Amino acid sequence: MDFGFTSVAAITVICYLLIEIIKTTQLNRKWLPIISGLLGGALGIVAMLIMPSYPASDYLNAIAIGIVSGLAATGINQAAKQLKESR
Repeated sequence: MDFGFTSVAAITVICYLLIEIIKTTQLNRKWLPIISGLLGGALGIVAMLIMPSYPASDYLNAIAIGIVSGLAATGINQAAKQLKESR
């Protein structure tokens, strides 16, 4: 089964859900994009190790893809927030 870039979208969704959970804590929200990027980087490594069709074959690229996916999760959150506020 070829996952390819679907696994990258999965990292974004997982990071988004984890950040939503972290938001329930008293942690200052300014740290959420950094935490999301770090979570994405870690998930990128895990995905590379367990998915043979992951789009990266080395650690550096896996981390980079994961970080971008994690940061995309905060971007999606901000876009949704902006759309709600514009109504």
